[in-house]
Amino acid sequence: MTHPLSLQARSLAAAGFALAAFLGLAFFALDQAFYDAAVTAQRERLQGYIYAYLTGAERTRAGALILPEVGPDPRFDRPGSGLYAGIIGDDIRTASERQWRSPSAQGLDLPPLDAELARGDVVFKGPVDTPSGELFVLSQGIEWSSNGHAELNLTLHVAEDSGALQRQVAAFRGTLLAWLVGLGVLLLLLTLGVLRWSLGPLRRVATDLERVERGSQAHLSSTYPRELAGLTTSLNSFIDSERDRLKRYRNTLSDLAHSLKTPLAVVRTQLETEVDEKQLRWTVLEQVGRMDEIVAYQLSRAATSGRQTFAAPLAVQPYAEEIVTSLEKVYASRNILCEFDIDPAARFHGDQGDLMELFGNVLENAFKWADHRVVLTAKAVLGPGERRAGLQFTVEDDGPGIPEDRIEHLLQRGVRGDERVQGHGIGLSIVQDIIKAYRGTLQVTRSATLGGACFDIHLRGG
Repeated sequence: MTHPLSLQARSLAAAGFALAAFLGLAFFALDQAFYDAAVTAQRERLQGYIYAYLTGAERTRAGALILPEVGPDPRFDRPGSGLYAGIIGDDIRTASERQWRSPSAQGLDLPPLDAELARGDVVFKGPVDTPSGELFVLSQGIEWSSNGHAELNLTLHVAEDSGALQRQVAAFRGTLLAWLVGLGVLLLLLTLGVLRWSLGPLRRVATDLERVERGSQAHLSSTYPRELAGLTTSLNSFIDSERDRLKRYRNTLSDLAHSLKTPLAVVRTQLETEVDEKQLRWTVLEQVGRMDEIVAYQLSRAATSGRQTFAAPLAVQPYAEEIVTSLEKVYASRNILCEFDIDPAARFHGDQGDLMELFGNVLENAFKWADHRVVLTAKAVLGPGERRAGLQFTVEDDGPGIPEDRIEHLLQRGVRGDERVQGHGIGLSIVQDIIKAYRGTLQVTRSATLGGACFDIHLRGG
């Protein structure tokens, strides 16, 4: 099984490929630029030799052209030196024909020195393949005129072996290649260092997660870059949510075991005591019913999913309408009207069962104790430091309300089903557990508009 490349390896491979392509193009561009510059320098040097020959040439009284005995460069006077000159034209005294060649070109087969050009033409070629090797050749056609003499039409040729330029280019290429390879290795090492530094926070996240799994650390560290802050905050919320869920399951099992002790003890006492069969049967049925209520209640508490960081948002209005429709059928004989004021943007970030349980208990309480009217208000609320909006909803009724001295008792943790007060106390422990699981708040007051109870619940968005 092949393992996927790490982010560092992927980034380094991508950077290496891009760097290799860039340095390759840079090598080609610099090499071509140097070669063009070398060829231009070659042409200028050959042009200088032509000017030097023209400066040293003279005409006799008879009009014949006399060329200097020594060339502008010692290599012109050394046979086979690689630097050659030639002139083709009229009245060249130094040759029996119409052509003159420098001593370096004597006895060599150099066809480029035999061409003739029209006046004013300048031709630079190279490297030209000849029997004597590759040459760079500069040819120029001129018209020599002087007082008292006829004009001379001449073609001057200067050629130089390409070996010197090729050696110069080869040396430059070797030096350039060495520098670019060294620079590439240096840049790769620098890129590796930058990647290790840049990916350091991700490695810290992985290390912190391992510590959280081992139990040596409770949460991810909060010293992460801004780009990772959202991720680590969500992970911490997820960790807290899972821990709260586990704690809730443990508490529920503990509460269930504790709650069942009393009815089981009553049944055992009745079995151990000599009582008549009718009384024993009635006692057992009573305690079994009580145990069934306890189990149902504790299962409802255990089913509370709690705040979920990555939960899909649920629109509030459809579920509220479904619950109210059911309650209106149950309490149809009392002709209770439920009014809605629900923000279309209101969303619940959690489990659907929790939303139904929360709305169901609070709305059923209101329907049970209302005289004629129940008002449900829900809206989206974005708290300070939150990235997504939370949910705030209130349920009001026009019933008798809850006495202030009973509110605190009703909202105490650990109130059991058999300890609830008549009236609005029914189901409040489940509501309280759900709100706690979602890190929300609950306030019970008297409704300013209807006069009955007002349940104000605020669930954070995160």
